[in-house]
Amino acid sequence: MSKNLNYLILVIILVGGTVWYLKGSKPEATGEPMAEVLVPQLTSEEQEGKALFAENCSSCHGDNAEGRQGFAPSLVHTYYKPSHHADIAFQLAAKNGVRQHHWTFGDMPRVEGVDESDLTLIISYIRKLQVTNGIE
Repeated sequence: MSKNLNYLILVIILVGGTVWYLKGSKPEATGEPMAEVLVPQLTSEEQEGKALFAENCSSCHGDNAEGRQGFAPSLVHTYYKPSHHADIAFQLAAKNGVRQHHWTFGDMPRVEGVDESDLTLIISYIRKLQVTNGIE
């Protein structure tokens, strides 16, 4: 084999191994907030969503969807803006769980005990946080 081909093969192996390692590695689970989230005044519907979020989502995503290092990402992030993740994506993630794709926290399990109307209120709360924090 030529010397250049050997170098190319080595580079491919190193890059592939690095990508594989980074994709599979999880951040240290400190539980620290991942973002600073401004919380606006909420309508009664959004307050209901906040209460449901606290009951069903905050143990992983943080009190105000700021994320928790090593557990789950902030939902107040451009990855989750409506044009990238429509409301139905949140509905399906909660109902069915979702495979890891933007972060290295592992797969998200389905959320037991929430129905469509609960999820609509939760999503309303999340969207209000997003808009307040400049994500539209």
